[in-house]
Amino acid sequence: MKLNKIGSAIMGILSGNPKDEPLHYGEVYGLFTNLSANNGTISGYQTLINHAGDEDLKKLIEEAIKGLQAENQQLEELLKSNGVGLPPSPPARPNANLEDIPVGARSTDPEISAAISMDTAAALVACSQAMGQSIREDVAMMYGQFHMNKAQFGAKMLKLNKEKGWLIPPPLHISKGTES
Repeated sequence: MKLNKIGSAIMGILSGNPKDEPLHYGEVYGLFTNLSANNGTISGYQTLINHAGDEDLKKLIEEAIKGLQAENQQLEELLKSNGVGLPPSPPARPNANLEDIPVGARSTDPEISAAISMDTAAALVACSQAMGQSIREDVAMMYGQFHMNKAQFGAKMLKLNKEKGWLIPPPLHISKGTES
């Protein structure tokens, strides 16, 4: 009998407008760590843009920063509306002249592009995990949108890597047919 009362209470909380439903601890943790990771990534990309020489790469880094900032607006709004404090954010990085960075201390364009591509792949997995653990439809849909945006951005990075000759493929499997 007690179980039925608890189940009814839970169903009452979890019906209606998703924004009126409480976040569960996994959702709070995911939102908070996503915001914190985005803050660090933005800071890192602001530094990497100073190292980039290729204009197409710079445009994609700027696009990535803007995308993460847009995500952060949604994440901050959701956390604040649910009474959760926000993680600290590092200050914006200053612009620097590429020529002022010593050659041995510079990141190369292929290294920068590979790092951003890896970040994007990891972010896709994180979005999938957040969607799978969400019980609030609005949170799951938000992460679905983030996932779609990251997949589209990842495709742009792949195209850039191929066009610039920066992609180092693993050994390619070439079928040689079988001899009888």
